[in-house]
Amino acid sequence: MKCTMTISCVDQVGVTLENTEKPKCAVDEPCLRIIERLAPSERPLDIRGHHPDPKCRFFWKMQTPPPYPTAFPSLNMPNVIPARFADTWQSTLEAWGLKMKEAVEAVARMTATGLGLEREAFTDAGKYGPHLLAPTASDLIKTIHGRSRYPGLHVWARNTGRRIPVKVPAGRYLLVQAGKQLEHLTGGLVKAGYHEVVVNDGTLGAMERMKTQNPTRPLIRISSTFFWHLSSDFDLKPIPQLAEAATLRNALEEDKVNYEPMKVGTQVENELKHIALMA
Repeated sequence: MKCTMTISCVDQVGVTLENTEKPKCAVDEPCLRIIERLAPSERPLDIRGHHPDPKCRFFWKMQTPPPYPTAFPSLNMPNVIPARFADTWQSTLEAWGLKMKEAVEAVARMTATGLGLEREAFTDAGKYGPHLLAPTASDLIKTIHGRSRYPGLHVWARNTGRRIPVKVPAGRYLLVQAGKQLEHLTGGLVKAGYHEVVVNDGTLGAMERMKTQNPTRPLIRISSTFFWHLSSDFDLKPIPQLAEAATLRNALEEDKVNYEPMKVGTQVENELKHIALMA
């Protein structure tokens, strides 16, 4: 399972079909420049010539509706409930999604405290956020995406550029990465995380073990991903003391990022356009 705190890289309801979403780093110039500066052994799989993402997602919004008219109604649409599962779908997704939402909000409170802010600084800003539970399923025979029992998930240390295979210890379940909105609020003091999921030797070995140990079980990789958002109408701009600290720490960086003030909904729409989920 993977939780992403204040990221907003997707905002949909219901099904997003396979071969729809495009990986941002396949075309985004700042992301491509970061990859170019990595040592060749630490770079992700080159996806610039690949087709759109072959996985299928079902998005379930975990949101307290805002008590005011939002300027971004398309980002705050009601959920879709499949008719054949009308009796159990909502209760099942709400129960599981609430656990992930509470986990991310606990991290958000710890992050705010660690940065010298009020404990609820981030959770208040995300009180009416269109948070998304976004389960995915991929047939391992064809492709692999998402976080599951199978190896193949990598993250990058933004301070060293090292690619790190994720190995969650037994009895632990969640990986939490910072996202673009948190980076924007902190003026770059906290950088958004990068990750990839690929088929490697470990994945193939796990597949062979599964075939032997559970020969009747389909080779399906399930990913339970949660995207935690700030409220769409919240003013997204760097917090002055954090932006100042970021300027001092990032003084030698080659790419200077200008975190322009905007509504959170505008930032989300920009991200959706990058990955072909919004025209």
